[in-house]
Amino acid sequence: MAWAAISSDSSMGSAADSAVGGSSFSGGDAVADARASLDRILELQARIKGMQETKLDARALPTVPALGPLLPGGALRAGSSYSVHRSALLALALLAGPSAAGSWCAVVGMPTLGAEAAAGLGIDLERLVLVPDPGEQWLAVTAAMADVVTVVLTRPPGRVSPGDLARLTARLRQRGAALVVLGDWPQSEATLRVSGGSWEGIGHGHGHLAARQVTVTSEVRGAGRPLSATLWLPDATAGISAAAQPAAVSPIDPSVPERSDAESARPSRHLRPVEVA
Repeated sequence: MAWAAISSDSSMGSAADSAVGGSSFSGGDAVADARASLDRILELQARIKGMQETKLDARALPTVPALGPLLPGGALRAGSSYSVHRSALLALALLAGPSAAGSWCAVVGMPTLGAEAAAGLGIDLERLVLVPDPGEQWLAVTAAMADVVTVVLTRPPGRVSPGDLARLTARLRQRGAALVVLGDWPQSEATLRVSGGSWEGIGHGHGHLAARQVTVTSEVRGAGRPLSATLWLPDATAGISAAAQPAAVSPIDPSVPERSDAESARPSRHLRPVEVA
């Protein structure tokens, strides 16, 4: 549009010169040139928009099925950012899909990360880069990881300035990497939160915790209402899955005798403490 405005101003200048010199000037030619320039600009805009839509469709990253309904477009997007509040396990789960598909991932600034939990979610530890304590170089390390891996999970040590935020966002788009932030992040495509939670796995007074059912809400940028889903996190296999069916309960220890139905229905007897002389 700036080129068209400059062209129009030039034509107006020529008209003034012609008027001063006494020569004739045709306004129809200027209007035709302006319309041709506008048509060309609109054509270029349409082509750019089509290229962007095609690129976005091709930049969808593999995502575990349980998390797809909570993300815009049903998947992680290369070049985009996401934030997760107070659940390192949920943040790790966002890496599981790309990692299982063969992509490299990185975790920056999370020294207490459990490798066993990451492996249980389906993350390939052979293609996982860990930078537990980047110190004051957090931003530089995160940007460097975005150059070489597909998904970066990070926990900022503090507030990020608008300038640093803009530079990191530009780096993600240039390199085609996705960013998952544990905590607040101003330009997140979606912000995920975990609420509630109930564990299963304890049988008749014995066993171990096998699965936890939680509610995950997602606030998608530009959407009106938040999305919500009930998930097993972790499920009976230490992974993540939709809570469409009850989680499997850990097998009963055969060394502990089971109570029969009659014994279960029999009222319990309570013993009273007595004093011993």
